[in-house]
Amino acid sequence: MTVRAILDSKGHHIQSVEPDARLSAAIKILAERKIGAVLVMNKGRIEGILSERDIVRVLGERGARVLDEPVSAVMTRKVVSCRQADTVAAIMEMMTLGKFRHLPVVEEGMVVGLISIGDVVKWRVHEFEVEQEALRDYIKTA
Repeated sequence: MTVRAILDSKGHHIQSVEPDARLSAAIKILAERKIGAVLVMNKGRIEGILSERDIVRVLGERGARVLDEPVSAVMTRKVVSCRQADTVAAIMEMMTLGKFRHLPVVEEGMVVGLISIGDVVKWRVHEFEVEQEALRDYIKTA
């Protein structure tokens, strides 16, 4: 199974903020949308990613005063991405080894979606359910 299949079922919408947005504004977006990360983009280019983990880490290190700082001071700058043709197994391995939970999907320099570990788990559970149903049907007809 490929990343494209997950994106086609969940949608290609991404949420992003600009690097100079205040951290407090980005947190509000995460809370309102009930999401765990936003891409930090400038003129269509990924500059970083801001996740709940980034926020918790910086709050623990520097306290509440960091809420007035720009997202660019807090975000993860090294962003790993994938392509729509990548397999679910490959991105699971990437996420596990890299210890991150969100992966932008990029095609020809354009962001076309964002995959979370939750999306991957949901997809895998669906696959297992389909396989179980197929096996049940097979056994019933044998």
